[in-house]
Amino acid sequence: MDSLGNIFLTSAISRVNYYKILAERTFEQLEDRDFEWQPDPQSNSIAIIMQHMSGNMLSRWTGFLTEDGEKTWRSRDKEFNNQDLNRVQLMEIWEKGWSCFINALQSLKEEDLLKTIHIRTEPLIVADAINRQLAHYPYHVGQIVYIGKLLRGADWQSLSIAKGKSGDYNRMMSEKQRR
Repeated sequence: MDSLGNIFLTSAISRVNYYKILAERTFEQLEDRDFEWQPDPQSNSIAIIMQHMSGNMLSRWTGFLTEDGEKTWRSRDKEFNNQDLNRVQLMEIWEKGWSCFINALQSLKEEDLLKTIHIRTEPLIVADAINRQLAHYPYHVGQIVYIGKLLRGADWQSLSIAKGKSGDYNRMMSEKQRR
């Protein structure tokens, strides 16, 4: 039987991959120009959210167990500026951030979960730092999905159970379980 720590790490990695895929399934439905769309000047575009998430992941998860999670080389404020990156460039920084995050999670061992790390000098146990990011990144993925839905309107392809289709979904899942 797996230990609780290993189950937690496996679950965290699974959730992280799920949220990454949700965002990417949104990207697949977008035109290149959609990445820069902002509902108003105070709101973030998908490109800005991608830049921020990648910057956060690189800062938090590089040297995760040994360095403060807010790196001196990070320029957080720049992440919130339009950098006029094209789709290919955005996907490169997106992948770089997620790879750093997922690789760091995959490298952790159960005994690491109770170690203390620091983010902006704040001490956190590793399990709490993981939970912190499992709240932060899905928050931004939700923003990405919502912007995608706004942009695509009636052409949006649902990433979960479509409106009015809960009964169909539940029947399908019941049938799967019986097989």
